[in-house]
Order: sequence, then structure tokens, then C-alpha cells
Amino acid sequence: MMNRFSMSSFVAGTMLGALLTGAWFFGGTVALLPASSSSFLATSTESGVPASGAIAVANQLSGDTVMVESVTVPPPGVWVAVREVWGSDLGNVLGAARASGPHSNFPIPLLRATEPGRSYAVELYRDDAGGTFDPAMNSVYVDFDTGARVVAYFTTTP
Repeated sequence: MMNRFSMSSFVAGTMLGALLTGAWFFGGTVALLPASSSSFLATSTESGVPASGAIAVANQLSGDTVMVESVTVPPPGVWVAVREVWGSDLGNVLGAARASGPHSNFPIPLLRATEPGRSYAVELYRDDAGGTFDPAMNSVYVDFDTGARVVAYFTTTP
């Protein structure tokens, strides 16, 4: 039985923990969304966040509704929000709809229409605001496998 504190054991354990945390945090592959592909299924992200199977959206015509190809989340579900993309940052939320479980061909009505030739993102949020969508109150939904937020990018066409 160990009766005294060993400083070298503490330092070695801390260094090993930092190494494992860094490997977990920086590990994995990164898939980028090709800008020229109009039929690419955007389950990957432009920001280097690992792809998630929880949501899929394809490039589509601009308009006042975004069609999400699939949302694969367990009940009680999530909010599916469409956001503008400004460079590498997510911008304003254009619209959101509640998905109470897995869905295919899930429409999201927008408060402001998408514009041709622009990039947008679909992001998932937990319902932390009692049934009302509020990006300031609702927490971002994270993928259980990667620990990353669930976002899929797409581009609109004329």
C-alpha cells in the first residue's frame, strides 16, 4: 500500500492525461464540403467538424423552404435550424422546425428566403426552452460519437 505522495508519479500521470486528451481532441479525419459539387450530400462540414450521421442535406434551389434529406435523432427530438454562413462563421437563423424523431424529406420553412449561390448550414439544437425555438436558450445538439456539434452545410443554386 502506498503511504506517501510521489511527485514523479503525479507529473507522469498528468502528462499522460494531457497526451490522451490531445489525441482525442485533435484526432479523427476531416472532410471538407467541395464548393463545385451541386449534388454532394452535405453530411460533412466546412469548418473541420467531423461529419455526423444525424443529419443530411443536399445542395438545392434557393427559396423560402429548405428540404433536409434526413434527420436521425431519437425522441424527444431536436430543433432543426437553417443558418447563414459568413466565411467560417455561422450567421443568422433563417428558420427552424421541430423534429420529434427520425424524419426523411423534412421541410424547414424560412422567415427569410435563401439567396442563389450562397452557403448555408443546417444545425441541430436541443429543446431547452420548453417547446419554443430560441438559439440563445437552446443548447447545440452534439454527436454522441464525436462530441462535436451537428452541422451540415449546403449551397443554393439559382
